Amino acid sequence: MNAIIITALWGVVMMLRGVFSKNKSSALPWAVTGLLIALAGNCYELVQPQWFAGGTEYRMLFGVDVKEMLHFNSFNLTFIAVVLFCTLLYFLLNGRDIEKTGEHVSEYFALIFFVLCGVCLSATFNTLLTLFLGIEIMSIPLYILTGSDKRNLKSNEAALKYFLMGSFSTGIMLMGIAFVYGGNSSGSFFIDNINLGEGKMPVMVAVGLVFLLIAMGFKVSAAPFHFWTPDVYDGAPTVFTSFMATIVKAAGFVAFVRLFENAFGAVQSQWQALLAVITAATLLIGNLTAVFQQSVKRMLSYSSIAQAGFMLFAVFALNETAKEGLILYAAAYSLASIGLFAILVKMNDYTVDGFNGLAKREPVLALTATVFLLSLTGVPLTAGFLGKFYMLTAAMKDGHQHWLVLFAVLCAAISAYYYFKIIQAIYFRDSNEAVVNESGITPTFRYLLVFTAVLIIVLGLFPYILTDWLHYYIP
Repeated sequence: MNAIIITALWGVVMMLRGVFSKNKSSALPWAVTGLLIALAGNCYELVQPQWFAGGTEYRMLFGVDVKEMLHFNSFNLTFIAVVLFCTLLYFLLNGRDIEKTGEHVSEYFALIFFVLCGVCLSATFNTLLTLFLGIEIMSIPLYILTGSDKRNLKSNEAALKYFLMGSFSTGIMLMGIAFVYGGNSSGSFFIDNINLGEGKMPVMVAVGLVFLLIAMGFKVSAAPFHFWTPDVYDGAPTVFTSFMATIVKAAGFVAFVRLFENAFGAVQSQWQALLAVITAATLLIGNLTAVFQQSVKRMLSYSSIAQAGFMLFAVFALNETAKEGLILYAAAYSLASIGLFAILVKMNDYTVDGFNGLAKREPVLALTATVFLLSLTGVPLTAGFLGKFYMLTAAMKDGHQHWLVLFAVLCAAISAYYYFKIIQAIYFRDSNEAVVNESGITPTFRYLLVFTAVLIIVLGLFPYILTDWLHYYIP
């Protein structure tokens, strides 16, 4: 609850700062300060088990009675902590590049804080209506950020596509909510009260489930609802693509897991086969299309679809291993992608050939980019490997659709081709032209990249640093 209120209030603060101050360079310190306050508030909430000891006492935080419309536990509070920490790194790595996007820098940071508020709501919702509010609060600012580079026609086109497709998926979500509300015997929007039991789903609930599956599939870029992703990610300013492809995508999966575990977990066997097909299609389409991309930014857009395929295993399995894996995967994927996009912003050429000779000109950037790419591939000793391992283990523990695990391993092998193609360009090719924009690469930027790479390796060696928080307390 602390993070929800602080991020919302700080978004307003950043808006007011934009009205009274036109100094672009001072917006970043303000944003970092607000994020540190939100992170401290969430961590304080996370380590106060007495708040969770008295029944509904944990819902009385910050003096606000949420009427059980939000639910806080170790899983969603740990995820929010991961999100806020990754966003802090994102600000520190990309803050100066955000300033170059346009004139309204404070407003850009305000929109990001509003997105974070929606992320926190999406992770803690306890009713279908709160889910809708969280998804929309998270999505609407993203439409604006996508089109923030007004001088770029691709940015304007991407914003229009994202808005139209997002509005369409919102309509589908509302239709699904209406069907579930009308079809469940309790006549309640609370996800715990839907109570489908072990029998056959009513027809209206089944239709509502499919609609919700389609809507959530759109939000997380699952096939065949992924068609908007490459154009939007490619057209949006690169600094905002980094945020959209990591923090926002991970939040969509946490909401996905919470919805299907609490509302439809009892009838998992009736929708699991459908989700298996969607997972397989997401893995196949994301990896195969990424192979043929020459633009690294567009390749990362397609690879984000493939990564979504692995995160879908958390929804497929719905067990404790899946939850641990989702938290670890969200952290590993977000850290690696944020770091890689931060390097990409500094490149003069976004194609694979643009990375030629990077190791000779910028060895620190080359080394950290390699660590990020290895983590995204799933090479051992990186957090990305353990994230994939946890997901596949969760699917094996579920005991159904074992073919899907083998298929995912084969798709991970395909991903090695296009990730290693960039590593090959970095170390084994030469370029006579300037590879990076030297003016934007400071010692602080290099230190932050090294810190991010080291963090990925540390999580790959000691994942319990993160996953143990899920068992610190269960309200």
